[in-house]
Amino acid sequence: GLPRLPDNMKPADPANPYSDYSVPQLYDFLSHYELTRDPGESFEYSNLGVGLLGHVLSLATGKSYEALVRERVTGPLGMTHTSIALTPWMRDHLASGHDPEGRVVANWDLPTLAGAGALRSTALDMLKFVDAYLHPPRGALGRAMTLAQHERTPAGTGMSIGLNWLIMHRAADTIVWHNGGTGGYRTFVGFTPSQKLGVVVLTNSGGAGADDIGMHLLDPAL
Repeated sequence: GLPRLPDNMKPADPANPYSDYSVPQLYDFLSHYELTRDPGESFEYSNLGVGLLGHVLSLATGKSYEALVRERVTGPLGMTHTSIALTPWMRDHLASGHDPEGRVVANWDLPTLAGAGALRSTALDMLKFVDAYLHPPRGALGRAMTLAQHERTPAGTGMSIGLNWLIMHRAADTIVWHNGGTGGYRTFVGFTPSQKLGVVVLTNSGGAGADDIGMHLLDPAL
């Protein structure tokens, strides 16, 4: 039932809007916000909710969100170039983000709501991530990846949502996907479990993104 973003986000730098949003501000918002509907009553995607989840997981484990993701996900999957802080290799290979007019823009920083989009990655690492969903590893991580695809609630016409995966039913197939973006970048990841087919589309433009390309690769009729 949380909104997309907290209403007390007043960034000093609109080009890096999450960078100065603090944990005390988050707690202040949560302590005063009144839900406009019951939890689960209707679907609304919430960057705030996802960022809060990352923060709570960090508190529960006593580890930073970045360290927790590395320990539980990226490390076991061999995603060596996925992190929040850019390694020297990642900095050397970074594709600069651009606005819709083609101007280079600054990368965003999300210290408090890291779960909403602070991780930086590569196409190869993201393909390793998708491949793990198509061929789940043994153990807790594989079980979690399977659980994440279970449908939880309707999310619009012909759509539902699992644990942050959007699920679209086509004639004979199901497409599991998610998209997103930060300043200067748009991303799409999707897969069809029945066909063992996965797609990653990354763009370094803050325009409309490339969801249509990703969906078409998964289903030529789209």
